[in-house]
Amino acid sequence: MTTHTRKALAYITHGGRLLVFRHPDDPEAGIQVPAGTIEQDERPEEAVLREAREETGLTALRLVRFLGTDERDMADFGRDEIQHRWFYHLRCEDPPSATWRHWETHPSVGMPIEPILFEFFWARLPDDVPELIADQGRMLSLLLAALSDEV
Repeated sequence: MTTHTRKALAYITHGGRLLVFRHPDDPEAGIQVPAGTIEQDERPEEAVLREAREETGLTALRLVRFLGTDERDMADFGRDEIQHRWFYHLRCEDPPSATWRHWETHPSVGMPIEPILFEFFWARLPDDVPELIADQGRMLSLLLAALSDEV
């Protein structure tokens, strides 16, 4: 039976760059943006801030705007799951490190219980952003349009 999950995805920016990460212990997981499961009775905008803080260790994050929603069938990853995804733009308000590692200590349901190591780095928008796994880059054009409107 197909599982339906609600996910919040964070496009975190700082100085014309997008925050992305890889799993050094699981290279097959690809390059990703911070994201996670929206808990029952949690609003997507609350979930995206919670997940971004848990995954990155950053605390000075500000929700800038909602970018849109989509649905993603995860069958190509061997999962009988449809993800209903909410995309948000967040801004990092403090000067961040260029790269860092952070342990996710609250993995999503269905993930291993032990902490997961993430390796973060900034990618210059738009040309240096690597391909993001599972169509996580689907709303990047909307992010870029919103950023160009700010100038």
